[in-house]
Amino acid sequence: MAKTRVLRVDPLSPDVEAIEEAVRVLRGGGLVAFPTETVYGLGADAFNVGAVLRVFEVKMRPLDNPLIVHVSGTHMLDEVAAEVPEEVLRVLEVAWPGPLTVVLRRSGKLPSVVSGGLDTVAIRAPAHPVALKLIESFGRPVAAPSANLSGRPSPTTAEHVLEDLGGRVDLVLDSGETFFGVESTVVDVLRNPPRVLRPGPIGPEELERLFGRPVEVPDYARGLELYSGAPPSPGLKYRHYAPEKKLVLVERGPCSDREYLDYLKELVTQLAGVGVALIASSETAEELGRIPGVEVIVLGSRRNLYEVAKNLYASLRELDRLTEASLGVAESFEERGIGLAVMNRLRKASSRRMTCGSQLPTALIYANT
Repeated sequence: MAKTRVLRVDPLSPDVEAIEEAVRVLRGGGLVAFPTETVYGLGADAFNVGAVLRVFEVKMRPLDNPLIVHVSGTHMLDEVAAEVPEEVLRVLEVAWPGPLTVVLRRSGKLPSVVSGGLDTVAIRAPAHPVALKLIESFGRPVAAPSANLSGRPSPTTAEHVLEDLGGRVDLVLDSGETFFGVESTVVDVLRNPPRVLRPGPIGPEELERLFGRPVEVPDYARGLELYSGAPPSPGLKYRHYAPEKKLVLVERGPCSDREYLDYLKELVTQLAGVGVALIASSETAEELGRIPGVEVIVLGSRRNLYEVAKNLYASLRELDRLTEASLGVAESFEERGIGLAVMNRLRKASSRRMTCGSQLPTALIYANT
């Protein structure tokens, strides 16, 4: 197995030599893992079919699961998109660089393998100095999904990248922890109204302000069902973000706060015998207190959903490292703003969902989750 080189790069003032080395790797058809404001991406020259195919190979990613093409600004759109509606361009001039991906018609110049064979393409301009400097210095769009094995929790640190892809990629630019911790918001702007395909840091409320009109949030964007048909965006068709251990998500349903806490406590107490980790807010962890046989992984405060999102993937990876826990139980969160992205990821990561108030078939949970 080849050795993966790691270069530490200041996140605010990227080292020129490190960026130049990353550009050399990309120009040679290699793969570079690099930080964005959302998660770490695995970058390849978007116009090099061999390099793009290697991205799918090292991630063990299905070929019909499209990649997002990263650009340094709207001036690069003509290279990858066939046309950009004026309304969309106005939105991007405000929202870019930032965690907003738009689905447009693919330019015939861009290899179809990037888009899973579709005539559309997902595009964004990342708001991270290292990512922007890399793309600007490379001078070409970079195709980059998250830098993890397909289906696993996305990487928010270089260490997470190496856990999954060490020895499989050429270079990692390490700029520490990412800011948002969940992937970008993806919007199909070819539809009327615009449709959220994958929720992210920019919530529906903010999208409606940007577009000046309502946006559609279908059930698959909430993680309540799988997308049917050929997916125009990542995060739609397959199970994603999942830890190796089984994860039970407890939906709030019709319960009051008190009823929900009591239900959570009863569930994890009954599962304590097989070893369980509760993934929860700081408020819930404090309210429930110490329960024998139950490990607690704190995501952050329910009052700060950005904090919860930032810690989500690291917490799912921590679950896998806990030798005392055989499975995890996750609290649910309010679906507003970035909270919609948190719930999308938890639903897709879970192997079983339960609703507060439903019967607790705990004897069957571990066996059948």
